Amino acid sequence: MAWEWRFEKADGSTTEPSSAPGDFGTQGDAESWIGEIWQELLQEGVDQVTLLEDGVEVYGPMSLHAAEE
Repeated sequence: MAWEWRFEKADGSTTEPSSAPGDFGTQGDAESWIGEIWQELLQEGVDQVTLLEDGVEVYGPMSLHAAEE
């Protein structure tokens, strides 16, 4: 199984960060990576991400912006 992130703009169009991570071996690895790098992705213009397992959406899009209160 291959886990990967799809990187998107706010309008849902896809974009690529300067250094795409490729595939992950587990969902936990993918989620740990996004937890460490989400702020950098946001600075590069990525607004949201969707997690895929073997090309099938697992969840998302998940915003990288802080929740408004």
